Amino acid sequence: MKRTTLHHLAAAPLALVLACVAGCADAQTSTVDLRVATTGGQVEGRAESDARVFRGLPYAAPPVGSLRWAPPQPAPRWNGLREARAFGPICPQPKGGEGAKNQSGAAYSLFEGPMAEGASEDCLTLNVWAPRAAAKAPVIMFIHAGVGAGSLPYYDGSAFARDGVVMVTINYRLVTLGNFAHRALTAEAGPYEPLGRFGMMDQIAALQWIKANIAAFGGDPDNVTIMGQSAGGAAVLQLLATPSAKGLFHKAIVESGNGWWSPMNQAQDEAVGALLATRAGLPGAEATVEQLRALKVDAMPWFGAYSIDGRLQLENATDAFAAGRVPDVPLMIGWNSFDGSSLRYAPASVVATASPAVRAAYAGEKFSDEDLGYAMYTDSHVGAPARWIAARSASGAPSYLYHFSYVLQRDRGKVRGAAHGRELPHAFDSWGKIPGAKFILKDQDRAVTHVMHACWVAFARTGVPACEGAPKWPRYDPKDDRLMEFGDTPQVRRHFRKDQLDAQDADMANVLAEQARSIEELLR
Repeated sequence: MKRTTLHHLAAAPLALVLACVAGCADAQTSTVDLRVATTGGQVEGRAESDARVFRGLPYAAPPVGSLRWAPPQPAPRWNGLREARAFGPICPQPKGGEGAKNQSGAAYSLFEGPMAEGASEDCLTLNVWAPRAAAKAPVIMFIHAGVGAGSLPYYDGSAFARDGVVMVTINYRLVTLGNFAHRALTAEAGPYEPLGRFGMMDQIAALQWIKANIAAFGGDPDNVTIMGQSAGGAAVLQLLATPSAKGLFHKAIVESGNGWWSPMNQAQDEAVGALLATRAGLPGAEATVEQLRALKVDAMPWFGAYSIDGRLQLENATDAFAAGRVPDVPLMIGWNSFDGSSLRYAPASVVATASPAVRAAYAGEKFSDEDLGYAMYTDSHVGAPARWIAARSASGAPSYLYHFSYVLQRDRGKVRGAAHGRELPHAFDSWGKIPGAKFILKDQDRAVTHVMHACWVAFARTGVPACEGAPKWPRYDPKDDRLMEFGDTPQVRRHFRKDQLDAQDADMANVLAEQARSIEELLR
């Protein structure tokens, strides 16, 4: 089968993934308004409050059979009218919870356990929330974290559509199906075909679908913002460093996405692939493509890491930012006060591997040993990298730095801070779609949501986060080092955690070296 390439190239409860968050159809929206002609054929969505919602639209062919671990191919066309009222299946991923075993290092995550219920390899679909009367409306494509799906209620795009933005959420290949290399696959591929990073290839294919189709939904293909959280935020940064993605988006939002990487090279990626094949009962590096593709979808451990193949992505994204070799687009980037909640190994190991200079920078903070590890991890994994990225993006199109520290009223005194992903319902204003959430919100919780959502909407429209109810958000300048803090009251902060973040900046080489060591230890 001849393939085409890509222009030559927090976790949330998974039980909610398949829930179709739907409102009542609006009688004022005619059936004709809900029918849209796409490059694949005609689709019909449904009216929900102020939005026209289209769920489960295929943006690429099902990556099954000979297309497992292959670049995404065009979705087959269909005849007649396709109903777009139900979300597509989630992509294969670990179930999590009891029975899952986690082996993680500084540069990778590896899980062993059953697959999430309802998952299917036939999962390359996206969802569109469009304003009822949209015309050249700004567009956001949201990239979810390393597990989950674009159908989670946290990512419901109704409020964005209400406020004039076309929101697109996507499913893309995850963990071992989204990032896998093996020398048999390399031998099968053409000399220029991208390797390994199939999840990123899917993200680019979704952006290409948006470019070709979003005008039919009332969106502006020349005003597209890519937005991601956690691994999705890291994906946004990596897309900025990927030549084949250039021109497919015009702004970027990064929420708690790491920006410092020591990625695997292609040889290491193939060595990990051989290790995973061995664990699945195949002859390691000697396994054939036929054997690999004949495996049950969950036969291998679930593995996730960052790698570069020299084809899809030519260099490490950290190096690309350091050298200024990324598109000059407006950027909004930030992190949460307790992003350390995403740490998958012992906090004590973070402290143990920190340099004396880093430890000295935290000497004045009254932390327990465990809290110190979480604080160091938050700063080194997302805080300092966010500030570092903002500084290197500041001289051209503006960059805007934020810190999210708000804790819901009901959780005060019970949690360490704003955990990984806690900003999402505020940014999406999706509380009304989350089961039971409306019963826990207080007035201040709603006020923070109002301000944050307004910032995100304004940025998607203009590239400037002008936020109703907040002071003017200054573009980031490393000389005066100002950010917007979303706490009880939004405020501009100068030199926020300067000593700690400066120490982490100075220790960047050690952070990268520790990542490299973790991969080397995995391969021993």
